[in-house]
Amino acid sequence: MSGSTVPSSPIDRVGPLRRVAPALVLAALAGACSSGPAPTTYDLSAPTSRISGSSGVQVLVAEPAALQTLSTQQIIVKDASGAISFLGGGQWADNLPRLIQTRLINTFENASQIRGVSRPSSGAVADVQLISELRSFEIATPSNEAVVEISVKIVNDSNGRIVNGRIFRARAPVASVDAANAARGLDEALSVAMLDIVRWVSGSRLPRREDPAATASTLPGGEERRNTAGTPPA
Repeated sequence: MSGSTVPSSPIDRVGPLRRVAPALVLAALAGACSSGPAPTTYDLSAPTSRISGSSGVQVLVAEPAALQTLSTQQIIVKDASGAISFLGGGQWADNLPRLIQTRLINTFENASQIRGVSRPSSGAVADVQLISELRSFEIATPSNEAVVEISVKIVNDSNGRIVNGRIFRARAPVASVDAANAARGLDEALSVAMLDIVRWVSGSRLPRREDPAATASTLPGGEERRNTAGTPPA
């Protein structure tokens, strides 16, 4: 019969509700689990000082390489057995290697005579590049110390040769193992390490990239090549 409809049975209406109910329960549980307070965000500082040397050098500071456990925003605690855990209630302001790269650049700007400091992505032409690896950045228990260890290499940016290398270590006491004290201790230890890095680079004999415009081109016999373009014939 045209225009007539068949009413749905109660079983037809209950079926969709049964399928939706588990999803609603899971959503409610997820909301309850995420209702806790947001972690406090902590930054790292860039110390200031007066370090002389290498005033005309152009330096690129690469982002430190790091294991996956250090390539996060989490604050790490490591016990005497080497077991790693993440400290609740706090986090770093950025991915840790990227944050350290930024603060090391800031420290060069704040503490040294080297003004040509940037990151490789800037496209700047540099004399040397700092390649580093973040080895440790944690709270050690039960000694309750902030531990920072960074391996740094100075690389000639024109040919890729390693000019020098050194491992920098610093420690600072931590009053208690909580987010605020851990962040304060790690910031203090990192500041010591970064000033040591700036002092080491500033005091090193660094290669300089030659300016092509200032270098005279010579012929095989040693005769200076002169630009004769546009010179009228004799």
